[in-house]
Amino acid sequence: MSDHPEDGPPNESSSNASEKKKRGNDGMQRRDLLLGGSSLAAMTALAATAPATAQVQQAAPAPAAAPASTGPKLGEILPFPQPPRPVITEPDWRKVPQPKPVSIRPPKGAPNILVILQDQTSYADPSTFGGPINFPTMDRLAKEGLTYTNFHVNSLCSPSRTALLTGRNQHQNSQAAVVDGATSYPGDTGMRPKSVAPIAEILRQWGYCTSMFGKSHETPPWETSMSGPFDRWPARQGFEKFYGFIGGEKNLFRPYLVDGTTELGVPRDPNYHFNVDITDKAIGWIRGTRSLTPDRPFFMYYATGGAHPPHTPPKEWLDVYKGKFDQGWDKLRGEILARQIKMGLMPPGTKIAENPPEIPKWDALSDDAKKVLSRQMEVYAGYAEHTDREIGRLIDAIGDLGELDNTIVIYIAGDNGGTAIGGLNGTFNEWSNLNDAPEDIPYLKTRMVEYGGPNSYPNYSVAWAMAGSTPATWCINACQGGGQNQGMVIRWPGGIKSKGEIRRQYTHLIDVGPTILEAVGIPEPKIVNGVEQIPMAGTSMIYSFDDAAAKDRHTVQYNECSGNRSIYKDGWMACVMHRAPWESSPRVDDYAKDKWELYNVAVDFRQATDLAAQNPAKLKELQDLFHQEAIKFGVYPMDDRSFARLNATNAGRPDIMAGRTEVTYYAGMTGMAENVFIDTLSRSYVVTADLVIPKGGANGVVVSQGGLFGGWSLYVKDGRPKLAYNWLAREKYFIEGKEALPEGKVTLVYDFTYDGGGLHKGGTGVLSINGRKVGEGRINKTQGAVWSLAGETADIGMDAYSPVCDDYDPWENAFTGTINTVKIKHKA
Repeated sequence: MSDHPEDGPPNESSSNASEKKKRGNDGMQRRDLLLGGSSLAAMTALAATAPATAQVQQAAPAPAAAPASTGPKLGEILPFPQPPRPVITEPDWRKVPQPKPVSIRPPKGAPNILVILQDQTSYADPSTFGGPINFPTMDRLAKEGLTYTNFHVNSLCSPSRTALLTGRNQHQNSQAAVVDGATSYPGDTGMRPKSVAPIAEILRQWGYCTSMFGKSHETPPWETSMSGPFDRWPARQGFEKFYGFIGGEKNLFRPYLVDGTTELGVPRDPNYHFNVDITDKAIGWIRGTRSLTPDRPFFMYYATGGAHPPHTPPKEWLDVYKGKFDQGWDKLRGEILARQIKMGLMPPGTKIAENPPEIPKWDALSDDAKKVLSRQMEVYAGYAEHTDREIGRLIDAIGDLGELDNTIVIYIAGDNGGTAIGGLNGTFNEWSNLNDAPEDIPYLKTRMVEYGGPNSYPNYSVAWAMAGSTPATWCINACQGGGQNQGMVIRWPGGIKSKGEIRRQYTHLIDVGPTILEAVGIPEPKIVNGVEQIPMAGTSMIYSFDDAAAKDRHTVQYNECSGNRSIYKDGWMACVMHRAPWESSPRVDDYAKDKWELYNVAVDFRQATDLAAQNPAKLKELQDLFHQEAIKFGVYPMDDRSFARLNATNAGRPDIMAGRTEVTYYAGMTGMAENVFIDTLSRSYVVTADLVIPKGGANGVVVSQGGLFGGWSLYVKDGRPKLAYNWLAREKYFIEGKEALPEGKVTLVYDFTYDGGGLHKGGTGVLSINGRKVGEGRINKTQGAVWSLAGETADIGMDAYSPVCDDYDPWENAFTGTINTVKIKHKA
């Protein structure tokens, strides 16, 4: 192994390797077969080995014996080589024995695998970890399996998910931050290298049925258009079945769905909810594969959108927790800790870490603020429980098929801690905060009746996220406490004797991949699809399954996000808060000036007592270790920019709209996320539509961008052109043409002149038909920074996602004339 940083660390310790040999991998040692020119002989020998080996049916008569070899073990090079095609000289089929087809299967008895990831749930939200939210499914799995109280994640969504799916650290996956903010630095490109094969691809090549249902936030935004490439879509990452959405979040009532690489559009069902839909689809897939191919185990990654914003459960879940959070976040933290101690999750005497000073005390809030803020947590809690209960439906369906006891269930209750995007007040429309236009308490009070329903896109106060981190504090984007602690449960009766027990070993997302490979009984591949692989950085957790006192094997782990960073080693952690999650700029302009903190997390899990001043030698040791790990895994340079990274030009990443000031679109081009559509934010532009109006006139949407929570739409109503501009679901502006569009060829123009001078400024819009002005109006405020990333779409000939305005039907709004072209051009 070379010493280059991109090679990563050794996959595991020698003690862990020997543990593998003890757990049913004896057959692996007998199949050191050279998978090259002698592949036919190798496969023949393989078919005769112990039951723990892969199952392969021979395609043709084989030599008497396979030659011994010191080459790679079976499965270390994927795909498996095909046996050579025999030369047949006999013309009569009656005289030639019928060959058996080759069929690759995993070792006999290999378990099914179900990996469940809740989204943006805090460590102590679930009842399983002492929290106030009922998680009956997780509770059940914990009683029947193991609860890991010292499990860790990365500080943001995309980095955590790629680590989970590959067994490598975030920068090895080139995911330093969310993929929407990728740069051109090697550890931050947003493009997973081919030297990092996902677990799904490995299992697929071993014969597993593989699927993913839910959220995928790992595809670079410039690769999400109809032009592709599709290499980094889930369907090309080892998942033979993908159903869900590409991006960070979606409207749960009106998501723009993807099946494989096919965009499905929006479900036309007023009772639709995403959590229910993906569960139905997941159950259907499992039933179908068990019916058709019961000899092939399944690997499913169920990546639910809950409890990520928007916090919008089905309406029957909106009031389940009514009044349950009126005591506020300070008392709630005390209640959680008391339960944690009673449940044996935390030792007696544990104290709660102090919140940062920016978080107000509940008793200091106004009555209006308390009403607004408690409602936010009520809705979030209903949403989180509903998500867990949908997971329960999936678990029950597997049980009904008789497959549950041979299924490894790994349930992770959150990918990066609770969200901070809501800020201190929370939001009715999350995109307000992402556009630097926060909502105050008086405004939020006016929207309380709608909060959590289909006309809202809400997010709770960051203070609730920190309460969910009890006994620690912090949240998403923080590299300590609530930014990396998450609850995890594993159930596997076929491989775990213990039930209802707690495991306290240090574990991490990157340990999931090695655990799966060891449980299945297959090696980590060294070459996949012709590319030499970076060794996995994680350590299998199987050593801890039946030994609560087993010594930790994952002893070193770094974490980094936006300059926030930490390093863990043997029970100690050093960390830096370089930029708080709700801050748009770092606290210091030089990383060397950062204030480091030091915690003995072996006895101070809550990270409440900073020992940096008392133990400078240990702090220096860990600082030096972070530097070494950062170089090894490609962390440098660290990028502490915030909203600036959402601009592709600023970030330096690829952009299919880079340098383009004019684009021509055609009818039927729908579902375009803003990263693949010409920029219309904080600028002047002209929309020119070349139309053909039939006899009797036309109606419907010509072009739209965004939707219910911010966007604009050029459409025709009652034969006359109109422009609607929706500013963050708070203010709407309309410009209406005074004349109807004539029959025949028509040039419809919308000319917008921006006032300039910063974000959210206004402008003047002019409508014209065939060169003649027919309407003019003011738009006092415009959206300045972002529409919704991948949450909303731009569409030609309809408003295909959520509607920008209620001037037309949410679903039946397609333009009834003919659209030849729609050109959008920037004005100087």
